[in-house]
Amino acid sequence: MVQSLPTEYYSDFLSASAKARKPSPIRGLYPLEARPGLISLLAGKPNSATFPLTSVQIRARSPTDPSQELTTEIAGRALAEGLQYGPTAGLPGLIEWIHGLQEREHGRKKGEGWRVSIGSGSQDVIHKAILALVNPGDPVLVESPVYAGILPTFESLNCQFVAIPTDSQGINASALRNTLENWPASKPKPKVLYTVPYGGNPTGMTASKERRQEVLALAREHNFLILEDDPYYYLYFGSAPRPPSYFSLELEQPEVGRVIRFDSLSKILSSGLRIGFASGPDAIMTAIDMHTAVANLQTSSLTQAITHALLESWGYDNFKAHTRAVSDFYKGKRDVFEKYMKQYLDGLAEWDTPEAGMFFWFKLLLKAPGTESAHEEDSESVIRTKALEKGVLALPGTVFLPDGGKTAYVRAAFSLLDESDVEEAIKRLREVVLEARSA
Repeated sequence: MVQSLPTEYYSDFLSASAKARKPSPIRGLYPLEARPGLISLLAGKPNSATFPLTSVQIRARSPTDPSQELTTEIAGRALAEGLQYGPTAGLPGLIEWIHGLQEREHGRKKGEGWRVSIGSGSQDVIHKAILALVNPGDPVLVESPVYAGILPTFESLNCQFVAIPTDSQGINASALRNTLENWPASKPKPKVLYTVPYGGNPTGMTASKERRQEVLALAREHNFLILEDDPYYYLYFGSAPRPPSYFSLELEQPEVGRVIRFDSLSKILSSGLRIGFASGPDAIMTAIDMHTAVANLQTSSLTQAITHALLESWGYDNFKAHTRAVSDFYKGKRDVFEKYMKQYLDGLAEWDTPEAGMFFWFKLLLKAPGTESAHEEDSESVIRTKALEKGVLALPGTVFLPDGGKTAYVRAAFSLLDESDVEEAIKRLREVVLEARSA
């Protein structure tokens, strides 16, 4: 029997703004419209008779035979649902499909202390979760380097970043423990830890099972929640079996409810669909939904209906086959990129081979061996000026450091380029490093 933390446990975690937010007086009553015999005068929904669309047809490559196309039509009740306002948390059919997916992938069964909230991409629900859990000025635990796209949300709250270093095995659990055990008694400890555990952006690292278990134990010991941002979960291509997620591993704990998981369909179906979802305790999902109800009412019903129709037509096995094909595709991209890294940047850069995701994180060796410097090497000026002048665009590592410090690291995305462009880009980077060494 899975034990879940009680609802009242989360009272100390919810932010002041989340506690102050009141349910939508209209959307909160939507479920009553399904009551048999009830005549609803409630919502200002447009009459569907005025909608011009009569059906939507989608054609998609077969997950098992890409040379074939499968056609799915959205019509009747499914289309009516997709064209109208819908439940804040998401269309029931898509939510049900996701519940089944999470059970298959992570062993988390419906009714065991968690539920789903669908967002307009995972960034949407992550942003709302942070606002639901963090008060202005709060300290927050973040892995370092950290996904740069999440920093503005924390910065808008004037948070105190508590950077925890990472390596090729994930978050340094010893550093995390040391930080928490030496936390000043006069200050409240951080309530959340943010991490991207598979194919981390920017580092490409994938956290080992042992590191995840250590972090989960610390979450229980020091009473914080884990924000598991996992857009690259299905883009794992390491040689070893994929480590279990935090969401899965917390089943080993005496109780569940300290992990809020964020999944994205952007990397495996379409980034333009803008469909992501959060899985976690009902109290946190409710806080996210209440924010959605006043911010954007809901995620687009039509994109949800399209997504659900495609997934339902495939089934879970074909979905899995599709994600394996996507993973293999990016593995090939990674291999090509690393081939030219070894050919042109051997001795000029250092890196760990990524096992998931879309990125290489590498350190430029801007000083020749044996050359001493009183200053830490910094990739920013080299990448923003010299590399750009030579016609190659990448991100200097400093944008991924919570404190914005200097670093010789660079992030390069390998998802889009063909082989000839990869080779040319890395040849240009080689020229940049050699010129920096001779300056």
